[in-house]
Amino acid sequence: MININGTLWNDHEASLTVDNRGYAYGDAVFETIRVNAGKILFWEDHYFRLMASMRIMRMQIPMSFTPEFLQEEITKLITENEHHTAAARVKIIVSRKAGGLYTPASNEIEYVMTSAAVTTPFYTITNEAYEVALFKDHYVIADILSTLKSNNKIVNVLGGVFAQENGFDNCLLLNHHKMVIEALNGNLFVVKGNVIKTPPIADGCLKGILRTQLLRILEKLPEYQLEEASVSPFELQKADELFITNVIQGIRPITKFRKKEFEVKVSKRLLGILNTKIRLGN
Repeated sequence: MININGTLWNDHEASLTVDNRGYAYGDAVFETIRVNAGKILFWEDHYFRLMASMRIMRMQIPMSFTPEFLQEEITKLITENEHHTAAARVKIIVSRKAGGLYTPASNEIEYVMTSAAVTTPFYTITNEAYEVALFKDHYVIADILSTLKSNNKIVNVLGGVFAQENGFDNCLLLNHHKMVIEALNGNLFVVKGNVIKTPPIADGCLKGILRTQLLRILEKLPEYQLEEASVSPFELQKADELFITNVIQGIRPITKFRKKEFEVKVSKRLLGILNTKIRLGN
């Protein structure tokens, strides 16, 4: 089942018009959310990021778009899809209503929610090799629009094609200052000694929900020095450890970049702390 503007539709019956602005102009933002046994993880962060994204996109936020309303809509969907007793991935797409050409007829919105099962109830780390490369064919502009989860993701798509064609598991994106900002599907963390570094939002990286969670965790661990600072490509090969974060996979260690192979120590420790935080409901 798919939730379109509050109405549940069977997958084969659900449809959007060809003049949907998300489809026609990339005029849409979205949230990808993990739900464990009916509990929405990091819901407050997701909700406020969605509201902030809609404001930046100058969309009209309905008075009904309260945290409670959207929670109810998510619960309705995952219950109908029988995902409420296990782990699920929920995606909320918000687009401006159809009308106009590049100038919209109004700023009113419509939304679509989908859900899919996730295999593991908590985050895990496998021992699989995970090799990445720099994607240098195109660059991300370091501005506020790049930090949004919008459906303007052509650089990520082309990076994914590059990775697939060249046998890599992922790619790291660069901004127009040639600084490394993130992976195709998540934020990047660089570990060197006791320093853990992640690119700042000002460099154009996504304002990731799990990135936010890890920053809060690291602020409480005095044995690590946390830095939000630009990361040059030259730093990657000097690092002890690299890992990628997103709310669906959790923490994904990078095992190889060019000829350098990396440890998987800090990421495993942080994953344990993160899972404990989820279990305790913090």
